[in-house]
Order: sequence, then C-alpha cells, then structure tokens
Amino acid sequence: MRAPPCVFIIDDDAVRDSLGQVMENAGLAFQAFESAEHFLQTYCPGMSGCLLLDLNMPDMTGDELQAELLSRNIHLPIIFLTGYGDIPTTVRVIKAGAIDFLTKPVPSKLLIERIQMALQQESLKQEQAKEVHAHCSCQYGLTARELEIVSLVVAGHSNKEIANQLGISHRTVEVHRAHVMEKTGATCLLELVRLFEACQLPPEPPA
Repeated sequence: MRAPPCVFIIDDDAVRDSLGQVMENAGLAFQAFESAEHFLQTYCPGMSGCLLLDLNMPDMTGDELQAELLSRNIHLPIIFLTGYGDIPTTVRVIKAGAIDFLTKPVPSKLLIERIQMALQQESLKQEQAKEVHAHCSCQYGLTARELEIVSLVVAGHSNKEIANQLGISHRTVEVHRAHVMEKTGATCLLELVRLFEACQLPPEPPA
C-alpha cells in the first residue's frame, strides 16, 4: 500500500521538536530533519506530502533547497517558515512555486490549516497523474511497471536512480525503457516526454 502523505519538517532543533509535536497532536505523519542536506540524502522521489521549510538555515538555505528540488523535478508543495522575511524573498519563493510563506511564531491552528490545504492539493495532483497514466496505458498498451518507469524517466531520473528507487536491476530498467519506446513509437527522450505530456490533454470533441 502507498504510504500516507508526510509532512517533512526542516528546521533547527528547538523549532523542529515543537513543530513535530504540533503534527503529532493533529494526527499527521511527519519526518524531521536538521538540514536541507539531510533531507536530500533521505528523500526518495515519489514520496508524497509537503515541506515545512525554514528559510534561514546554514550551509543550504530554504530557497536554495527549493531550487535544488526543482532541478531534480521534485515538486513537493512547500510552506516556508521564517523568523523574519522581506518582500523580495517572499515574492521570489512564491514565484518559484512555494504555496505559502509564514512568519514565526505561527499559531498551530493556522499552520495545520495551511498544511492540510497543501496535502489536499498534492492529493488532487496525484489523482490527475493517475488519470494521465490510465490514458497512456490505454493508448499505448503500457504495463503498470512500464508506466512507473516512464513517469520517472520523463521526470528526469537516470536508469541508475530508477533502478535504486524501484529495487530492480539497471538492465531491467533498460529493457522496460526499450519496450516503452517501441510501443509509443518514440525515437528519443524528447519525443517520449512530448507524448507523455500529450496524454494530459483532454480529447478533442468529435466533429
């Protein structure tokens, strides 16, 4: 079974413990990390949930982590937390896709409301992705495993990363990719991405 959505908390020790308690009281699954680097080492693509992210952290800041996630095609909803924030920074991270920017201390009730909203949006996005997969499967006759692999391929993951994530061999990934290319008629990765994106378009109405 798919794991329930998780709130990934990235903040300093005192605040991290406090936020964890708020999540626990609200009955939300959560994981806490002391740094952006620790989160990146632990997170597996495909894990669902949202990020509760401190903006001002040593080594890698919150907005630097946001940029790194985007470069890896990881689009978890992000709620930024900060002890102080300025308008240019707020505008920048919201433009980059963050769904909220809250100044500490945040009332627990408000925080939970914003997190639940983020998780609902993420759930809707996943349901839409399932519809895309079903359409692609019907149109091209792809198996469940082939759909799983092609989703990771078009998200920018290498064969090695896909093999590690799915617990299969590098060679098995190559075989499935070859089958996908054959079934779809794509001759290169760019064509495959375009075909997969086309699956998201609604069918044209009959003439």
